[in-house]
Amino acid sequence: MEARAIQKFARLTPRKARRVVDLIKGKKAGEALIALRFMPYRGARHVEKILKSAMSNAEQKNANVDSEAMLVSGAFVDAGSTMKRVEQRAMGRANVIRKRTCHITLVLTEK
Repeated sequence: MEARAIQKFARLTPRKARRVVDLIKGKKAGEALIALRFMPYRGARHVEKILKSAMSNAEQKNANVDSEAMLVSGAFVDAGSTMKRVEQRAMGRANVIRKRTCHITLVLTEK
């Protein structure tokens, strides 16, 4: 059985989210949840919520499944849209500030 959860347009750069997601790939969901709880990265909070959602989705599909024993088989981050903002600079110039977003996907499977 497979369960997935997706968060779209997370206000986090894809590069920072990938750093967290790569650490939990291949782990059991229970172990990954504990690891995410103690990570110092801001992206860990986003991924933790998505992992809890995927575990909940697995329990909704099949009540007999142990969601904590499932494996994080697929975890990937895609770039979302970029919000562009203008920052004023000296002598009438302007800088463009790019506020990046990402789409985070987690897939849980049974052994």
